[in-house]
Amino acid sequence: MQHRIVVLGAGYAGATAAGRLAKRLHREDIAITLVNPEPDFVERVRLHQLATGQDLKPRLFSEMFAGTGVELKLAKVTGLDVDRKTVTVDSADALGREELAYDTLVYALGSGWNDGGVPGTAEHAHEISSRPGALRLRERLAALESGRPVLVVGGGLTGLEAATEIAEARPDLDVALAAHGVLGDWLSEKGHAHLRKVVAKLGITVHEHAAVDAVKADRVTTADGRTIPAEVTVWTTGFAVHPIAGATALELSGRGQIVVDATMRSVSHPDVYAVGDAAMAMGPQDKPLRMSCASGVPMAWQAADAIAARLTDTKVPQVSIRYFQQCVSLGRKEGLIQFVTADDRAVDRALTGRVAAIYKELICKGAAWGVANPTAGMPTRRRRVAGQESESRVQAEASA
Repeated sequence: MQHRIVVLGAGYAGATAAGRLAKRLHREDIAITLVNPEPDFVERVRLHQLATGQDLKPRLFSEMFAGTGVELKLAKVTGLDVDRKTVTVDSADALGREELAYDTLVYALGSGWNDGGVPGTAEHAHEISSRPGALRLRERLAALESGRPVLVVGGGLTGLEAATEIAEARPDLDVALAAHGVLGDWLSEKGHAHLRKVVAKLGITVHEHAAVDAVKADRVTTADGRTIPAEVTVWTTGFAVHPIAGATALELSGRGQIVVDATMRSVSHPDVYAVGDAAMAMGPQDKPLRMSCASGVPMAWQAADAIAARLTDTKVPQVSIRYFQQCVSLGRKEGLIQFVTADDRAVDRALTGRVAAIYKELICKGAAWGVANPTAGMPTRRRRVAGQESESRVQAEASA
């Protein structure tokens, strides 16, 4: 009898987990199913580029996982019963709603934008945490006349990348950024100075200590009474986890993330693993890992390796997940690589300028290549795929 592994979500963490599982467990008694509503991989870290008119390279899962033994299920997850060990999905094919049974589940449904309950945000603000959101913003920006005000709310990494990308692509617009505190206050002195320099060069107006408490069609207001004009508002203040886990018996954190141990295994349900934004895992100094690709991919590696070890009765590896840097694109020509401690605090070293932009681009390409080539180096063997015998070889040389 086959051991059924079901992976929910094919973002960076889910797709990486599925590919690594296929590489570690390339055998006939293991069945791996990857569930995702879209047929291609979305480079979420590049959605600010998509929003400003740049096109992203298509990466079809059917090509990425060809010959690996991973079965792709195009479907939206609508329910999860961790007691019955079943997932309910709405399939894109003629089957419609159906149940998938699992022996081991990898939950990687990720996160979406979080409006924070601020009045008017859902009605008037744009988000770039999803491809549809980025495309809607792209269409809105394209229709915007010169000189009109665009406001990015949020001074974190996503906000910085969105504001600088828009300002560089559309220098004719009046781009502003509203930060809750001091812009870049977590950066080193060198990093902070470079960020200020680039923002000024791009003509971005910065509103600091600006806690936005309402969004209108043409402006926002702040808690201290300021009014900031905004014909287009882009909301980047944080992320909210997918709600499916909240309706289950899984132990969750206050933010709705699945609480996991050092191997990414649920502390309440040992047949469930969670990776990426959906999981609350502890990093160095007992600090929760932040929602990011930098966290999600190592979490996926850890989960896949732990599952493989437990299914083959070998030693379960446990590698401490730590941080090395924060990579920020500031448009296409500028960047900032802020080096950090293991627990993500800035140190006094940073790369800036064109070198940092190239560095960030290589990081993005490397992450996408890893997803697109999930089983690079896996030997050829015969696998049963969709009821037929097929022989294939994974091509490690696939373009990134």
